[in-house]
Amino acid sequence: MKNVKRMILRTAAAFLVAVLLLPCHARGVSAQKAIVTDAQTGRVYFEKDADSRSLIASTTKIMTALVVCQQCNVLDRVKIPKEAVGIEGSSIYLREGEILTVQELLYGLMLHSGNDAAVALAIYCGGTVEGFVELMNDKARQLGLTGTHFDNPHGLDSPEHYSTARDLAVLAAHAMQNPIFAQTVATKNIRIGQRSLQNHNKLLWRLEGADGVKTGFTKAAGRILVSSAARNGRRVICVTINDGNDWVDHATLLENALSRYTLQEIVFEGSCLGTAEIIGGQAERVQLLAAEDFSYPLAQDEDPYILLGAPGFCYAPVAQGQSAGYAYVYIGDACIGKVAMIYGQTVEQEKTEKKHFWEKWFGGGT
Repeated sequence: MKNVKRMILRTAAAFLVAVLLLPCHARGVSAQKAIVTDAQTGRVYFEKDADSRSLIASTTKIMTALVVCQQCNVLDRVKIPKEAVGIEGSSIYLREGEILTVQELLYGLMLHSGNDAAVALAIYCGGTVEGFVELMNDKARQLGLTGTHFDNPHGLDSPEHYSTARDLAVLAAHAMQNPIFAQTVATKNIRIGQRSLQNHNKLLWRLEGADGVKTGFTKAAGRILVSSAARNGRRVICVTINDGNDWVDHATLLENALSRYTLQEIVFEGSCLGTAEIIGGQAERVQLLAAEDFSYPLAQDEDPYILLGAPGFCYAPVAQGQSAGYAYVYIGDACIGKVAMIYGQTVEQEKTEKKHFWEKWFGGGT
């Protein structure tokens, strides 16, 4: 009987590992829209209707926090205005006239999803809520978030307030580069005066390497989750929109991307990627060297290759270190990136001596 139990347990464990290692598209994802990306390289591991615009609820606060982190000193003390008191939805119950630091309000914003904290920060940073929303949309344009528009700093539903799964992933990856933002969203628990705040992001306790970023929910938007996890020098961002099983989906999707792929250096700076024919030069060919490193997350069965974008020849003279175009890195038929190239050595033009007219006629002989 014990041996049978052991065999069942071993089979179940093997099945679980096999499921986790399946490609993302081989398993069902409950989300209406979703994307999983590599924060450094932008590689997309999985996507599902990632470019459709949606209400985004409190994941809005990723942009709110990012703008505040970039524009304000987190040690500044903020006197809470009456406009920030009694805001609809989730709240840290701010009182008019009380004083908190910007950092304390950021904790209230990102851990407890306080809509009142969002308004207090918006007024402090932008002068008015409307002025701050302009800063949010300016930042969205800078980041190339073409499917995004903000109408408020907290995420309460509005027809002019929307984003996409892809845009939220780009935003989260950028925000996690800010050390104050990253430290804030990775905090599990904190006490601010009489307030005890616990992060709503359950993945911080459930998944190795999970370190952000934000939950969101309204009846119209459904459950929205933007998450981040980092291991072995890699960071993966996951976004799901209208997902009733988001904690399970995120744990599975993040684990899959982190375990199936490893960051590999495909091209090393200074390595020879090929040669080009020199026309009219003192040498017949010149080396084409990589001007930079190129790394990319790869699965075990992926075999990248390099194609030179140059025409295969150049005209003398060329100088060592001079730009020589680009090489393109492919996996299968998909181009995953490009690498700048330089010439490996200087090649002068071929010298031709002028002949006198009698040399042309008589060959210059004696």
